[in-house]
Amino acid sequence: MVDTPHGPRPLAGFTVGVTAARRADELGALLQRRGAAVVHGPALRIVPLANDSELLSATKELIDEPPHIVVATTAIGFRGWVEAADGWGLGEPLLARLRGTELLARGPKAKGAIRAAGLTEEWSPSSDSMAEVLDRLLDHGVEGRRIAVQLHGEPLPGFVEALREAGAQVVGVPVYRWLPPEDIGPLDRLLDLTVARGLDALTFTSAPAAASLFTRAEQRGMLPELLGALDREVLAACVGPVTALPLQAHGIKTVAPERFRLGPLVQLLCCELPARSRALPIAGRRVEIRGHAVLVDGELRPVPPAGMSLLRTLAQRPGWVVSRADLLRALPGSGTDEHAVETAMTRLRTALGAPKLIQTVVKRGYRLALDPESDAKYADE
Repeated sequence: MVDTPHGPRPLAGFTVGVTAARRADELGALLQRRGAAVVHGPALRIVPLANDSELLSATKELIDEPPHIVVATTAIGFRGWVEAADGWGLGEPLLARLRGTELLARGPKAKGAIRAAGLTEEWSPSSDSMAEVLDRLLDHGVEGRRIAVQLHGEPLPGFVEALREAGAQVVGVPVYRWLPPEDIGPLDRLLDLTVARGLDALTFTSAPAAASLFTRAEQRGMLPELLGALDREVLAACVGPVTALPLQAHGIKTVAPERFRLGPLVQLLCCELPARSRALPIAGRRVEIRGHAVLVDGELRPVPPAGMSLLRTLAQRPGWVVSRADLLRALPGSGTDEHAVETAMTRLRTALGAPKLIQTVVKRGYRLALDPESDAKYADE
């Protein structure tokens, strides 16, 4: 792990889970570039509906009875629709109909897909906000108007309902379908790691991925443990508010960037995770405890899992003596031999590169060598 000349990268020492199927490599690369260890377990797969009767039926319906307005929600979805229609020999009739409608694009990428098809959008918000699209439609009035909404598997809670309540006739165009992953192994490993608190954050870029994760956890009888981990130790980071809905329905607090894109999501993690780590003044040094590593005066020191368990237990009451029996219980797969504590402690001190950070208190246990001026601050914590 290489860090910058000016100190460790913002996500160095943290482990982040990725549930995305599409653009997972891009998200993983952004996270790794900032120092994170990344674990990928796709929660679903995206299946194009080129041979799907539902998409074919919707396309024929819109050609026969053209809409007044078409909303393109995603670039990949709009392109997939045009490509599927072309494969059925309906590409030109579809484009001809779309040229005579009011085309709205949800954000710059959807706008680019519209223009790549030789069409021109009427309007697009600067953000990727469906709420802005809905506000425009309602402000301009939709009663008696026929509106086609291009979907690609993402739920649009409230969007279609609001249009129908305002008097619009809405036709959904489902371009993609979400299905469980063909290989469930990586998702199960991601679940196991989340429940074991082996992750510092779990990222979600679509609502179906979050829903699929909960479904799989329920199938394995792990839902309560998963909710417990996400409620406390593992940060749930979503690309936007729609993606967060399945988590919030389970009472999980989430964080999301103001701009609903991968870059801002990673930048948000760069702020949130270091802010959640604990920094202590120990033996004249600044020690910051991160997910699987420790910063000692700004230098990143990877620590084995057993050592991290000991260090976190000592840091719960910094400066106080913790008995070997209590430390033994904190070790993963703890047995009854307290010699395991001594072995793990030796490795921890070696990993930290500063043995004096942890003091041995004869016949009692171990303590962090908290700086004297800090004793009062942490005495009652």
